[in-house]
Amino acid sequence: MKPGTRFTLDVSARRTGAVVIGGSPLRLVRLGSAGTRMLDRWTSGEPLTESPGQLRLARKLVDAGILHPKPPAGPAPADVTVVVPVKDDATRVRRLREATAECGGHIVVDDGSAEPVPDADVRHETPRGPAAARNSGSRRATTEFVAFLDADTVPEAGWLEALLPHFSDPSVVAVAPRVRSSPGDGLLAQYELEQSSLDLGAKPAPVRPMSKVSYVPTAALVVRRGALAAAGDFDEQLRYGEDVDLVWRLLDVGAVRYEPASVVRHEPRPTVRSWLRQRFDYGTSAAPLSRRHPERLAPARVSAVTTAAWALAAVGRPLPAAAVAAGATALLARRLATSTRDVPTSEVVRLAARGQLGAGRLLAAASRRVWWPLLLPTRRGRRVLAAAYLPFAAQTGSPGRLVLRIADDVAYGAGVWTGCVRHRTAAPLLPQFTERPFAQGRGR
Repeated sequence: MKPGTRFTLDVSARRTGAVVIGGSPLRLVRLGSAGTRMLDRWTSGEPLTESPGQLRLARKLVDAGILHPKPPAGPAPADVTVVVPVKDDATRVRRLREATAECGGHIVVDDGSAEPVPDADVRHETPRGPAAARNSGSRRATTEFVAFLDADTVPEAGWLEALLPHFSDPSVVAVAPRVRSSPGDGLLAQYELEQSSLDLGAKPAPVRPMSKVSYVPTAALVVRRGALAAAGDFDEQLRYGEDVDLVWRLLDVGAVRYEPASVVRHEPRPTVRSWLRQRFDYGTSAAPLSRRHPERLAPARVSAVTTAAWALAAVGRPLPAAAVAAGATALLARRLATSTRDVPTSEVVRLAARGQLGAGRLLAAASRRVWWPLLLPTRRGRRVLAAAYLPFAAQTGSPGRLVLRIADDVAYGAGVWTGCVRHRTAAPLLPQFTERPFAQGRGR
């Protein structure tokens, strides 16, 4: 990590004396007196120095997602080659070239278009898929960095200014911008503007499986070319999910960050039918991804005790559910008392409530997206599904958007189940259980 880097504290992080709690998955770090002073200085705006102790603590807190770095400088746009896979979309390629004129070069790969794309640098005579197209382009690049941009994307001004400084940290191998849907008319365009699966939100984060930001799409991604080669490039056998697969392999090489201060716009599908087909196709990727990355993919990663509490509530047993939740809180308090005495009872209760609500959201999302075929046949299951959609319905207040949310989940879930049948695996349908509510660490 480069001296001169400044930091922001994650919005979800909390400090209680010498203890800081935050990150995803949730971590508790007990700081010594020197570490407490360092964190105070960083959160007040002071930059990182060359002190080995500062560097170690900064690395720990950044990797945990408790602090987010703001490096002072990075490579120049001239060190970036833009790779654009395209099929039958020459007009958008010209637009994208103009929007990224500051970059060091462009490699356009025509993946078997019916009419050859003018000025394409590489042409596949027959369509070979986005993974093969991106590989053909990146292997011709000579700059240190490669920016993958789909032909239907348009970066906003300054998109590289927010991404490239992260590469001043040699451990960072890839950085992703926020991919937002382009504004448009119609209900689908409005839904995608708020609920696009490519949009991972407004908060920065380290990328890691089973966390708040578990992957990033390669519709827009900047990668060190050497790290791309070390990870093995895109897997051309994957027609869908090739971006998730690559990002997870990049994590075995170094760190990947999500930086929403950089924004790239992405055009949504023009019709509901094509959009639902895309959602179904994305769902089919879960099964092959689970084969390639065991333990990195599950519909929900939650505590077994917390899941039991929600299950009891779902079957109409509120008192036993409350008792189990109270027991989980008592267990958390005991663990915290064993590890540190700096966390007051009120904070223990808040952490327990946060864990219960977070697990509830994960289980509700899994019910809507993956488990709905198991819930639909019974009246109680349909009630659980209805309850899972209540927060979304209250948030939007729009019957049309609620219908699209349901259609989105049904299409994606149908794809997941179809992929499981094709690949003869149930792994993408099974939750991962953990008994530890948070990881613990010590800082200097």
